[in-house]
Amino acid sequence: MKDRNHVRNLVISGLLLALGLIIPYIFHSSGIAGNIFLPMHIPVLIGGFLLPPQFALLLGILTPIINSLITGMPSFFPIAIIMVFELGTYGLLASVLYFKLRLPTVIALILSMLGGRIIAGLVVFILAIFFAIPLEPITYIIGAITAGIPGIVIQLILIPILIHGIVRYTTIYLDYD
Repeated sequence: MKDRNHVRNLVISGLLLALGLIIPYIFHSSGIAGNIFLPMHIPVLIGGFLLPPQFALLLGILTPIINSLITGMPSFFPIAIIMVFELGTYGLLASVLYFKLRLPTVIALILSMLGGRIIAGLVVFILAIFFAIPLEPITYIIGAITAGIPGIVIQLILIPILIHGIVRYTTIYLDYD
């Protein structure tokens, strides 16, 4: 059973990683701003509700790195570095809150989104100190949230519906105790 779950987690991770590359590519190719609709965030957040914490964390770390290396979007430094921590936190928190603490999907989603933004602010603070990047943590977070309102609304509507449908209408067994 453990081997089957491991293979299942690898397959789901691979699929979500592929979506995390394809969806932003489509947005950028179409001229749609990624910082407004946050297309890379959606597969990672979904991963938090379908994968155990270590897989969800790894998905959140790899998605912005591979995107940056393949497409140049986001720029590797500093944005992809910030997103590694932000999206890694999204995946990890969503998984822990949903599977370990058994919080409802919407609550786990909101808390993981808040946690990811807080971590992004801390990373901006650290990068500003050690690398003198011209970003201010609070301004960065407020700007990211303000610009990303359409994407945040899409996430709050789409992700709970998708997770409900996946859990209810598939044979995927989701329990990581």
